[in-house]
Amino acid sequence: MSGNQNYINHVALVLDASSSMSRLSRKVVEVADQQIEYLARRSRELDQETRVTVYVFADKVECVIYDKDVLRMPSLKQLYRVGGMTALLAAALKSQRELAQTAQLYGDHSFLTFVLTDGQENASHRCPDAPTKDPRELVAAVAQMIETQEDNWTLAVLVPDQMGKREAMRAGFPKDNIAIWDATSTQGLEEAGQVIREATEKFMVGRSQGIRGSRAVFSTGAETVNKDTIKAAGLTPVNPSEYQLIPVARDAAIREWVVESGHTYRTGCAFYQLSKSEKIQARKQIAVLEKKTDRIYTGPEARALLGLPDTEVRVKADHNDDFTIFVQSTSVNRKLVPNTRLLLMN
Repeated sequence: MSGNQNYINHVALVLDASSSMSRLSRKVVEVADQQIEYLARRSRELDQETRVTVYVFADKVECVIYDKDVLRMPSLKQLYRVGGMTALLAAALKSQRELAQTAQLYGDHSFLTFVLTDGQENASHRCPDAPTKDPRELVAAVAQMIETQEDNWTLAVLVPDQMGKREAMRAGFPKDNIAIWDATSTQGLEEAGQVIREATEKFMVGRSQGIRGSRAVFSTGAETVNKDTIKAAGLTPVNPSEYQLIPVARDAAIREWVVESGHTYRTGCAFYQLSKSEKIQARKQIAVLEKKTDRIYTGPEARALLGLPDTEVRVKADHNDDFTIFVQSTSVNRKLVPNTRLLLMN
């Protein structure tokens, strides 16, 4: 395949249309339409082709739109109707099985599916689309399917509570592809839409850097960094002569510590170690340190590697055995945390 192949994204929304969703049904249509509008805009900006599939599920699973160009999508208004129980596992199986029949000739194809549900699985064993009537076998079938999906498949689910999360993990969903949303209010659904948008943004930016699929689509933090994602993002380490790592021995402001350590302080040259969850602005540079080798990776790819959009975003300082995140400081008074390190770019 040539290097200038086109990126083709197949994005699917698998939406719970059981009776309990009825008070949210207008909002579901609004959030789905916003997501499609957003996908259309980003597809143009990133020059990626995006095709959208929509499934709705209750007692049975129905495909209402199949692999349609995102620039020609109708509103879901006429297509989303609620009523019935929740055939969640059957919906996951049918959507992935049918999407897998999509032609993947010519181009770099990638599949991203979001399943949104407000309740527990309770109807797949009666669903005509299910391969088996045994609930335990259904869970095993979904786990087996996820386990064997190719690396260009990403399957994520939004569930209403911890119990839903446990069930999704039992069915083989990677834990960082499960998000909990507040299914009791339209506000909760609005926020779920935001979570889906951020995950999609991360996916599409990652695509343009050669990442084909993700098992951590909802996480924006250290746990998304590993050897493969570094390689996929095309990151090359900074030349060791261009930076120094300085241990921080006490509470001190960043400029004061740089000077005290015998270096000159220039705005933007110093990066502090991320040690707690915090908001990071779009223009802040990020550096990633590989602990074993003390190699540093930086540049816009480092932001993409952590799944950070080009907007302000909250990042978790998740524990990662292999990598440490550093954030550029533009303030001279940034308080440093003892027993961390300071990264100084020459």
